[in-house]
Amino acid sequence: MHVFYTPDIISDDYVLNEDESRHCIKVLRLNIGAEVYLIDGVGGLYKAAIVGQTKRNVELKVLEATHNYNKRNHRLHIAIAPTKNIDRLEWFLEKATEIGIEEITPIICDRSERRVVKEDRLVKVVTSAVKQSLQAYHPIVNPQINFSDFLKIENTTNRMIAHCIDESPRQYISQIAEPHQNYTILIGPEGDFTPMEIDLALQNGYKPLTLGNTRLRTETAALAACFEVNYLNR
Repeated sequence: MHVFYTPDIISDDYVLNEDESRHCIKVLRLNIGAEVYLIDGVGGLYKAAIVGQTKRNVELKVLEATHNYNKRNHRLHIAIAPTKNIDRLEWFLEKATEIGIEEITPIICDRSERRVVKEDRLVKVVTSAVKQSLQAYHPIVNPQINFSDFLKIENTTNRMIAHCIDESPRQYISQIAEPHQNYTILIGPEGDFTPMEIDLALQNGYKPLTLGNTRLRTETAALAACFEVNYLNR
């Protein structure tokens, strides 16, 4: 099954952009008559056939359209401190997209080892994972933002901050939130959030969260949160 990401599709006739056309012709070696799938990133899944080809363009005709394909019964937003090794953050983005997530925001914290991320690169990773896993919804990847600024703009009902301070009372996701709701979860850098950041989050309505008894890497903690939320909403 060959899948192409076509966010600008608006009719039954569609022409792949030059990059996707080249991939279709040169890499996949698909010819006229071959059937492919298109996803628009907002719930549309389309079965289409190749009806024309040039060296730079592939013309498609939509045969079937499905809307709200595999629409989820909840919404998950992970705000994560970028890892020093960017490959680890990209790994999280890939796996979280495959599992299911709606929004990701890189947050810059006091202990962040990486303070700059390339948004376009992260979007490419997510798009590739969307196509690989046949997700009709493309997760939103927001520009990086400072931790304190993020707290000012995020107003999801179920807001949680995962941290590792044992002396502070924390609960599991299943103890904090009910199924079929919207969730925002903060995941800190390798050195954890500072006590001041945790206090600030609590003052802004975030509830303290634990992801288990072991100390997890940033990307592992974020993926564990995805698993828990999806299990809660199974």
